[in-house]
Amino acid sequence: DAEGLLRIKEENQKHYRRAQRHQEKKEKIQKHNRKLGELVEKKTYDLKTQYEHLANLRRSHILELTSVIFPIEEVKTSMRDPADVSSESDNAMTSSTVSKLAEARRTTYLSGRWVCDDHNGDTSISITGPWITLPNNGDYSAYYNWVEEKKTTQGPDMEHNNPAHTISAALCYATQLVNTLSLILDVNLPKKLCNRQVNASHEFCGENLSRHRFTRAVKKLNANILHLCFSQHVNLDLLHPLHTLRNLMYLVSPDSENLGR
Repeated sequence: DAEGLLRIKEENQKHYRRAQRHQEKKEKIQKHNRKLGELVEKKTYDLKTQYEHLANLRRSHILELTSVIFPIEEVKTSMRDPADVSSESDNAMTSSTVSKLAEARRTTYLSGRWVCDDHNGDTSISITGPWITLPNNGDYSAYYNWVEEKKTTQGPDMEHNNPAHTISAALCYATQLVNTLSLILDVNLPKKLCNRQVNASHEFCGENLSRHRFTRAVKKLNANILHLCFSQHVNLDLLHPLHTLRNLMYLVSPDSENLGR
């Protein structure tokens, strides 16, 4: 029994020494974890600072790009409300007729259906200059109507006065701006649109597009613009799926707090 007790005591001493070594290892690991935690916290703060610096750089590049090369502005038109004109010509007009005229003015027939457009007739959005604009309501039917008419009409060429070329140029510049913004913001676009004239697959500034190809390209451009707006947390209440340049204007606005994130 005495010998057995001695062996048990020796084993207990070995376990005790082993427990001490494990405790020392545990303390070393905890100390190492604290150092790693402090390092990770410092690196996280540095990374956040770098992200903010990168966002400011992106923001400054975008604002310089859209102020020097691709300025986007709202162009006012001097159209009077038909309700006002009619009420001046007929003092006996009822209030219901005035309201119906005002409602009709805010409605546009687009792609076979009537859509509401609060800005219809008031403004248009220009890019690179006040002479290159897009209809505010997203109705680009003047382009494919001109293409279809050109196929059947053999008359004098008045292309320099054609609004279809203005639409084509504005959409071309918008595509070029969107592709550049995706590079600056490091955001992959969901739809591929080419903006090089030397490429035969260029969407807007090459050959005349059919109505199907044109509307398909416009939908792809609008989808890319909305994707960029979502990535930069643009207020969703301001966006409309058909307002190409207006959505771009909200995206690159200097008042956008999250631009460059």
